[in-house]
Amino acid sequence: MRIRLLRPEIRNSARSVWLYFGLIHLGFLARLLPFILGGGVLSDIRFYREWAYLALDDGTWQGIDTAWVYPVGALAPMVAATVFGPYLYQLAWFVLFAGLNALGTAALLRRGTALSSTAAYWWLSATALLGPVAVGRIDGLTAPMVVTALLLVAARPFLASLLLSAATWMKVWPAAVVLAALVVVRHGRLRILGAGIALTAGIAAVVALFGDVRNLTGFLSAQGARGMQLEAPLSTPGVWQAITGTSGAYFFEDEVINTMEVRGALSGFVGDLMTPLLALTVVLVAAFLAIALHRGARADSLLATGSLALVSTLVVFNKVGSPQFMLWITAVIAAGLVLDRAAEWRYPAIAMLGCAALTTLVYPVFYDALRYELNPAVAVLLTLRNLLVVSILVWSLVRLGRLTARARIPAAATTGA
Repeated sequence: MRIRLLRPEIRNSARSVWLYFGLIHLGFLARLLPFILGGGVLSDIRFYREWAYLALDDGTWQGIDTAWVYPVGALAPMVAATVFGPYLYQLAWFVLFAGLNALGTAALLRRGTALSSTAAYWWLSATALLGPVAVGRIDGLTAPMVVTALLLVAARPFLASLLLSAATWMKVWPAAVVLAALVVVRHGRLRILGAGIALTAGIAAVVALFGDVRNLTGFLSAQGARGMQLEAPLSTPGVWQAITGTSGAYFFEDEVINTMEVRGALSGFVGDLMTPLLALTVVLVAAFLAIALHRGARADSLLATGSLALVSTLVVFNKVGSPQFMLWITAVIAAGLVLDRAAEWRYPAIAMLGCAALTTLVYPVFYDALRYELNPAVAVLLTLRNLLVVSILVWSLVRLGRLTARARIPAAATTGA
C-alpha cells in the first residue's frame, strides 16, 4: 500500500485547524467546569442522566419498556455517558461530544485541500457560536456523524449509511440525508438501503425481545401531539400577536415536555398544516434531485444541495423549533463546502453563522425575557434568525432548480457518486 504524504502547506493548515479545534473545546470544557466539579449537568443532559440511570438502576428502558419522545437509539450515548458514574456524567458527555467533533473535523480535512481547512474552520466556528446548545443536546452528537457520513457516502456507501442510520435512531433528522443519498448515489443505493434495513431490523429485534415492539415508534406520536413551539420559524406571526396582544394568541409553558408554545389565534391551524407542507416539499425536492441526476448534474453538488434542502425543510415546516435544530443545517453546510463549489455556498455559510449567533442570543441568553416578559427586542432577534433560516431553505431550492436547469449532459456520460 502506497502512503501519500500531504504537502507541507496542507499539513501546516491541518495542524492549525487542530489547534483551533483544541482551543474551541478547551473553551467548552472551561464553561462546563463548574458543572463537572459540582456533579451537575447542563441543559437537557439532566434528562439524559435520569433516563440512563432509570434504565441501569431501575430496569426501565425508555423506548423499550415504555414509549419515549426520542428514537430508542438515543439511549446508547446516554448510557455510554455513565462510564465515569453519575457525578461525572457531564464530563463523560463532553468526551463523547469532543470525540465525535474530532471525527467530523477529520472527515472535513480528509481531502487535504485548502478548501477542506476552510470548511473545518467554519464548522468549528459555527459549533462554538451555538455554544450550550451544541454541547448540551444529543444533536451535538448526531451532527458530526452526519458530516462524516456525507463525506464518505460516495466512496463507502455502506459505512456512511450505517452512520446515518445510527444517527437517525438517535434523532430522526438524518433520515433526510439518507433520502438524498438514496436518490443521488447511483452505484451505492443497495448498500445504503441494506445498511439501513439491517441496523433497523437489529434494533427492532432487541426492542421486541426485551420490551414491546410498539414502543419503537412511540416518538412519532409524542412529537405529533405537540403544539407550535415558540421558536419555530412559522410561529413568528403568533409570537408577535402574543406580544402585541392581538388575535388572542398567548404563550403556554408545557411543563410535561419542557417547552414553551404559542397558542390561540391561528396557531392550531398553522400546526395542522406543518405535516402536509413538510411532506409535499420533501417529495418535490426528491423529484427535482432525480430529474437533475438524470440530466447529468454533478452528483456531489446534488447530494449537498439536496441534503440542505431536505434538512432545511424539516426545520422550517416543523412545529418544534428547538435551538439545537440549527446544528442540523450547520452539519450539511459544512459538508457542502467540501462537496460542492464553496464559492457558491457563500450565502448559506454566512447566513448560518448569523443564525448561530442569533440562536444563542435568544436561547439561552435572553430567553426568559422573551417567554416571561414578552420582550419585543428579543422577538426581533428571533424573527431575524427565523428569516435567515427560511432564506437558507429558499437558497437551497433555487440552487437545486439551477442545477436541474443547467444539467444538459445525458446521465450516461457523467461520473460521480
